[in-house]
Amino acid sequence: MHEGLILKFSCPDKPGLVAKISSYASEFQANLVELNQFTDRERGRFFARVEIDTSKMEISVDDFIAGFEVLGKSVEGEWHFRRLPYKMRTAVLVTKTDHCLNEILWRTQLGEMPIEITSIIGNRKDCQQIAENAGIPFHHIEMKEDKEAGFREIETLLEAQDVQLVVLARFMQIMPDWLCQKYHGRMINIHHSFLPAFIGANPYRQAYERGVKLIGATCHYVTAELDAGPIIQQEVERVMHHHSVQDLVRLGRDCERSALAKGIRHHVHDRTIIDAQRAIVFQD
Repeated sequence: MHEGLILKFSCPDKPGLVAKISSYASEFQANLVELNQFTDRERGRFFARVEIDTSKMEISVDDFIAGFEVLGKSVEGEWHFRRLPYKMRTAVLVTKTDHCLNEILWRTQLGEMPIEITSIIGNRKDCQQIAENAGIPFHHIEMKEDKEAGFREIETLLEAQDVQLVVLARFMQIMPDWLCQKYHGRMINIHHSFLPAFIGANPYRQAYERGVKLIGATCHYVTAELDAGPIIQQEVERVMHHHSVQDLVRLGRDCERSALAKGIRHHVHDRTIIDAQRAIVFQD
């Protein structure tokens, strides 16, 4: 990852916004290496993600960021700068299944996602050996008797590790409202596509018996309303008549792994902007 900045920006739409951003960068010999924009015509909102090469700038990065405030306020904007390179401190929460966890570990090892996994936290010990094999601390948090105490213990761990992103990699617990609010826009979940039609312990069996024709997974930001946060990524596979329940589970796992990995990648590369109940996603 090269030296530079990522700018996420939104404001009321008006003519000349791209020119203003470009002119500000060029004034100090900063080079725009990627610029994605989107205008929501219904709401009159402008959104942009700009990647900036700062290696030849004539002022310091701090001064460049501070100076942008004049432009931002002049157009009633909201903005965020991230310095490059970086690694986002990330905690992964798990329960029993390990396919999403293994996908995260693999893609991180490949260097696809600039994250530092601070720990793996589980309400069961099924994934402990995977964490130990990867050299990552594992914390077992008992959630059976007193869930509130368990979530408070998780909160303590997240704070102690200075976590910037929380990933629920098939963490089969309902997050409390207060924790959702604390990590608003910084907590990502994955779930299968059968909700809310097929609920309960065995949704794949229910879907098989109903003869579903599509299977998929949704990666979204966590909110107080269960499985209803802004959607980052969705993946689907077609189901054929000859597929068994086990085939549906296999296809579902593939969708979950892909959707979660892409969702994390979009988030850590600052390709998402939360806009009310949805997420604007600038694909890479």
